Amino acid sequence: MRQPLRWPWLDFDVDDVLSPAIAVGVDVTETRAEVPEHWHRKGQLVFALGGGVTCRVPSGLWMVPPHCGVWIPGGMQHSNVATANARIFFVYIEPGAADLPDRCCTLSISPLLRELIIELSDCAPDDARCEFLGKVVLAELPLMPVQQLHLPLSAEPRLRRIAEALADDPANRSTLAQWADRVALSESSLARLVVKETGLSFGRWRQQLHLIVALRELSAGASVQQVSGDLGYESVTAFITMFKKALGKPPARYLSDISQNGGSAFVA
Repeated sequence: MRQPLRWPWLDFDVDDVLSPAIAVGVDVTETRAEVPEHWHRKGQLVFALGGGVTCRVPSGLWMVPPHCGVWIPGGMQHSNVATANARIFFVYIEPGAADLPDRCCTLSISPLLRELIIELSDCAPDDARCEFLGKVVLAELPLMPVQQLHLPLSAEPRLRRIAEALADDPANRSTLAQWADRVALSESSLARLVVKETGLSFGRWRQQLHLIVALRELSAGASVQQVSGDLGYESVTAFITMFKKALGKPPARYLSDISQNGGSAFVA
């Protein structure tokens, strides 16, 4: 089933379908496409075959680079934003149908599971073939490794303000002291608050946002030079050094390995 990237769909509600697993394929042609904040009874895997998708949930920002997926448990509020020319799949799973985490997480997607999801999206939920494919998907999905690529968010209003500002302008290089002044805290108090709410230092937290934005834009076809400039790095070399230190490989090699190996290029 191919549907426009919008929610709710006019004539199709996934929660009305009782199949243990169904898949919907979406091809994005616009400059950017978005599913606004919503929730559903079923759990959802957001899987990108091409391009990138960013998922926002109350506790964090999750990036779906090519050949990886984000698992969103049923009942969790979330929104999805896809890059131009993305090819994505939504896999909807009945509660309790598979042994999957009760929290949002990024999963590697093996070549086998990738092909199963594509096939599942091409058959009707009441088709016997769909039932068989769904069972295999449900057996394979819990075996996929959990990867660490998300930005922890906080409901704390001062941190939410900073996160939204950095998401809107990731090239913003304001120092911790400057941010502290804007939210009426001392520098040390803000540093402690960031660690308490996110588990990361401020510098590591901002770097994680840069990685998410970089992967999203690189997946959409932007050059390393363009992404480096958009993120405010003084040189392409500085950006590549940051990327390699965080993810173990330079950007081109990293994305190539994801494409070839079905997501196994991630470094926890």
